[in-house]
Amino acid sequence: MSSNPSPLNSSRFEGCTLTGALSVATEVRDAVCIIHGPSGCTHHNFSLLHATLLSNDRLELPRLLSTRLTENDIIFGGEDALEATITRALSVSPAPASVFVLSTCIVDTIGDDTAGVCAKPRGVPVVAVPTAGFLGGVFETGVRNALSAVAALALPTAETTLTANLVGEKNLEYGVDENAAEIARLLSRLGIGVNLRFVRGITTRDVERLGSAAVNILREPTLRPVGDDLKRRLGTPYIDSFPAGLAGTRRFIEEAGRICGVDPSGAVEEERAYQGEMLGQFSDVAGSRICFKSPHPMLEADPGAEAVCAECVEALDLAVDPDGVVIPFPYPAPVGTAGLGRMLHRWRVLIRGKRRG
Repeated sequence: MSSNPSPLNSSRFEGCTLTGALSVATEVRDAVCIIHGPSGCTHHNFSLLHATLLSNDRLELPRLLSTRLTENDIIFGGEDALEATITRALSVSPAPASVFVLSTCIVDTIGDDTAGVCAKPRGVPVVAVPTAGFLGGVFETGVRNALSAVAALALPTAETTLTANLVGEKNLEYGVDENAAEIARLLSRLGIGVNLRFVRGITTRDVERLGSAAVNILREPTLRPVGDDLKRRLGTPYIDSFPAGLAGTRRFIEEAGRICGVDPSGAVEEERAYQGEMLGQFSDVAGSRICFKSPHPMLEADPGAEAVCAECVEALDLAVDPDGVVIPFPYPAPVGTAGLGRMLHRWRVLIRGKRRG
């Protein structure tokens, strides 16, 4: 990673690789995650994950252990500490069905053979997840590496079902479950069910059926390497993003139907009518003057979000005016028709507030 301190160097603001991987691996509910590195890495991530769980009304603790490397371990190697921590992980109660070992920057710097230690037979799968951030990688790198690592637990399957996997949901994102529910609603128009939320709230045994879905639906295009990896391993085609926008949502239904061999025409028209009803709920803001701004001064507007906003402006006959009501661009773009409805509700609150003022 470049050391350029300029704010324009976005990689410096894209988060920790380890945190990205933990946001995935800790969602395998019967697993234990080991952070191979100094205790501070574990303390920081435990606090973040615990706070996120609480904010989503999940009263639980992430199952994290640390190898707690000391200066001596860093000088002479930390593989013995990792061996001891794996043994400790296998003895916790309830016993884990799998163990994920996540490396840290210092571990890869000193050259510990984390994968070699994990590969030893133990009766329970112990999976290495490469997550050394400053040697190259950001939050999304950790997410991709963890998804590929967890997928190693999947079993080959001879037959597929008319179902889909949701791959790479943003587990730290507010509204993650609402977004999944919207995808499930859209797929249900085609008679397609959800096989697996990969990875959110599942067990080690659940991962085994990853290959039985007819299609993988990636949360966003940055996960295409994961989609390609799963297609190579399990033969599952993929859609490269959750849908965004009115037309984008209809195209999503068309693509899912095409891949799964289902005629999507009726489902598309049903969704078009549903979108019309949704837009009708916001007819009271028609003709309002608005202007858009980035949600954060360090972030450029997402082109996808800009396109979604432009589509809604046209659909509701709004006027974009520098002196209009300030509307922040959504980040990320809202998912499906339901996501648009929530976004437009926020717009209406701002517009009405300006009128009252």
